[in-house]
Amino acid sequence: MSTPETLERPPGTREPDPAAGAARGRRTRRRSRSWRRALRRDWQLYSLAILPLLFFLVFRYLPMIGNVIAFRRFRPGGNVLGEYWVGLRYVKLFLSDPAFWDVFTNTLVLGALTLLFCFPLPIVLALLLNEVRSRTLKRFVQSVSYLPHFLSIVIVAAMVMQLLSVDGTVNQVIGAVGGEPVQFLQQAGWFRTIYVSSEVWQTVGWGTILYLAALTAIDENLYEAARIDGANRWRQIWHVTLPGIRPTMMTLLILNIGTFMAVGFEKILLLYNPLTYPTADVISTYLYRVGIVSGNLSYAAAIGLFESVIGLTLVLSANAISRRTVGTSLW
Repeated sequence: MSTPETLERPPGTREPDPAAGAARGRRTRRRSRSWRRALRRDWQLYSLAILPLLFFLVFRYLPMIGNVIAFRRFRPGGNVLGEYWVGLRYVKLFLSDPAFWDVFTNTLVLGALTLLFCFPLPIVLALLLNEVRSRTLKRFVQSVSYLPHFLSIVIVAAMVMQLLSVDGTVNQVIGAVGGEPVQFLQQAGWFRTIYVSSEVWQTVGWGTILYLAALTAIDENLYEAARIDGANRWRQIWHVTLPGIRPTMMTLLILNIGTFMAVGFEKILLLYNPLTYPTADVISTYLYRVGIVSGNLSYAAAIGLFESVIGLTLVLSANAISRRTVGTSLW
């Protein structure tokens, strides 16, 4: 007569708790019922999210499938996902191409200069506007500073070209004081200054909106307590205002770092020329010439995928550093 075998549990393991499993099941069912109840109650509001979700699905996520041509040989008119697999061939090509590293360096320099000037200046302008007591003057300055944001990039580029041409306004002023005309748009050394200056003029005023909104949320009792403690206006800004808008500052900084590599394609394409390629040519314009003009789409896709990986790494790193050092993050 055989005896039933007993299965011994490995040491260090605990038997499953039926009560804990039942509790997890109840919580899951409760969340499911709560979600269905909220959906039935607010279905009109949830329906508003359908079109934005479809937009991101069709124009943001589905096109990601096309990144596969970075590892496949693509020929116009052939298979949309490439003809045959080539592996890392295109990655090795652009990593060994000196022209790519030149445009990569230009992208880093222009991105760093844009972040250096276009990120802190809206904060400074918002703080200055917050100190203005005349409501009429404050609205006038806001309207004047917001206006460039609503101008088309084509119009902004045309204005820059008209101002800085050989017979433009700037050179007329230089000639009036006895100087020689300067070919700003034909000299590579001037391009970064021109680009960053136009970005500051176009974006700084609009960037103050979120900071002004954050300033209105700061408790006035904090300023009153600071005044009682003897803090002047500078001390109040440093110890009350800046900490109050710090979450907004860090959120926008992380978002700006995420677009660090995506330096403005349209404006650079409109302003640069072969004479300014040494300092003006960036990854986005290089991709346009290689992929669209020359038709080497697989090579361009490999470079674009490399740029996207760098951007994702920068966002994740900035978010992690901000969460650990400041306590504010996007997720």
